[in-house]
Amino acid sequence: MSQALPLVRPGKSLNLLQDLIAYAQTLPTVRTGVVHPCDAVSLGAALEARSLNLIDPLLIGPRARIEAVAGQEGLALDGIEIIDVPHSHAAAAKGAELAAAGEVHAIMKGSLHTDELMSAILPSAAGLRTKRRVSHCFIMQVLTYPRAFIITDAAINIAPDLLAKADIVQNAIDLAAVLGLESPRVALLAAVETVSTHMPATLDAAILCKMADRGQISGGVLDGPLAFDNAISIEAAKIKGIRSEVAGAADILVAPDLESGNMLAKQLEYLGNAQSAGIVLGAKVPVVLTSRADPKQSRLASCAVAAILAQHYKDNPP
Repeated sequence: MSQALPLVRPGKSLNLLQDLIAYAQTLPTVRTGVVHPCDAVSLGAALEARSLNLIDPLLIGPRARIEAVAGQEGLALDGIEIIDVPHSHAAAAKGAELAAAGEVHAIMKGSLHTDELMSAILPSAAGLRTKRRVSHCFIMQVLTYPRAFIITDAAINIAPDLLAKADIVQNAIDLAAVLGLESPRVALLAAVETVSTHMPATLDAAILCKMADRGQISGGVLDGPLAFDNAISIEAAKIKGIRSEVAGAADILVAPDLESGNMLAKQLEYLGNAQSAGIVLGAKVPVVLTSRADPKQSRLASCAVAAILAQHYKDNPP
């Protein structure tokens, strides 16, 4: 991948989302199954991503509802294929089926619950599983930190065990590599930076570091447990006497569970004015999970990340 991508340009760009979109526009558009786009937000995002040459959308859902939303919002559906299915459950199943058959190379969530979409993607019978646990990454940027960074997992794995965390870490490292960042620094977060038998997250962090030493996790530099302050602040790390390649310079922040990861990501977005894009990894195709509360630019940047990954997967199947 090009070295012009934003994760390898700390401090040089203040618009991560626009950088992702601009890069994806240099790639072929990716055929994307848009599952149940039956409200103005999801349908509008898919059509705008099409207008920016990020995706070639295949709309999957009740045709009458999709056309009704388009009519109400003044959205043109000219030249866009619609696969008519009766409801959201059928749309999710069809989207997974088309992805497994290679007829779409990415999946985008419409106006259905995340659980409903993922329940169609995750079963082995769907044909989309890989050897990895599926996980979610937020790619984020805040003005107070000199580089873009990844937060994982804040959307899929509620309380991951050690082996699930190993896959979560590897997925994030692989994403960073696709975005042009080799050997990313991975901070395994906990409430403290010392190992304690009373805090399982610290034990998992220490074991994950040893797994990396033994080659069970590759491609990144791991350290943990690290508290959030010394993961992102060199001064905080110095005060606590931490000597580490990762402390104060993390590229990937690995949360101990979904609740802490989700709160961290949303706090940065709403209190820190963070820019963010999100993507699901670990399946045979990238999956865009958008929220109704996501700003338009975040939705488009998430489509851009899906396009970048889909292009990478053509030559490097997950």
